[in-house]
Amino acid sequence: MSRASKPYTLARLNDITLGSFANVPPSETLNHLVRYLSTWSGSDKFFTLVQYTLKLIVPYLHLRARLQHRAGIRKDATSQVAPSLASFASIISDAKTLGRFWGLLPIFQWMISMERNPPPTRTLHTIERLQGWSMLGFYPLEHLYYLRAHDLIPASIPSLFAIFGRRSKRISLDANRLILWSCRFWLLYVVLQFAHLREDSKLLLTRQKNLRKGKGLSAEDKEDIRNRWDAFWNELVANTANLPVALHWSLESGLFTNDVRGF
Repeated sequence: MSRASKPYTLARLNDITLGSFANVPPSETLNHLVRYLSTWSGSDKFFTLVQYTLKLIVPYLHLRARLQHRAGIRKDATSQVAPSLASFASIISDAKTLGRFWGLLPIFQWMISMERNPPPTRTLHTIERLQGWSMLGFYPLEHLYYLRAHDLIPASIPSLFAIFGRRSKRISLDANRLILWSCRFWLLYVVLQFAHLREDSKLLLTRQKNLRKGKGLSAEDKEDIRNRWDAFWNELVANTANLPVALHWSLESGLFTNDVRGF
């Protein structure tokens, strides 16, 4: 009897300990989060949110430390946590830049597909073409900046004429100029995205009006229109948030005096 109960007890203990996740119900939220973070775009947006949040918290912590020091609440006028958070934000920024080294591949894919399956209007087609070419300027310059900033490539490289045996000056790779022009191409994309969203809203309003004039809006039509408008407003908010950051990095003097920036 004791021999029969022993394996049962061990199996039961196994289920209680190693199989404890049997008590955790499936979560659609977890499934959605895994799907979202498994994509390059999703993980990039997530880390961007974390990075921007940290960059907003750091100056607040420094300000709070100074105010508490003046009030006699604390000895030091600087925050001990802020430098660590700033360092973490810098690591995230560096990792995001490295992760964008494959960014040209989906751009090529998008531009090839666009010419075979063009957008519904000529205006949208032109806007997306310009956006694609702006990214063809943004990514290579950013890659060169990253490599130069980490001293992975020399400060100057031979020009293309050197391939043909001609004597020519070497091309200087200034990291600051590279990132400046890279971000100017990004700024162009962001500005074009506002024009894109304007055309999107026109198409959505036209579709909504045509459905109402015809058979009316069914439950499926209402759900589809609602989802499209939700996506539109989400994109508008995200693009509006990107505009000051892109503008800051596109100017030699920048817009912000503190370090609330980075991409």
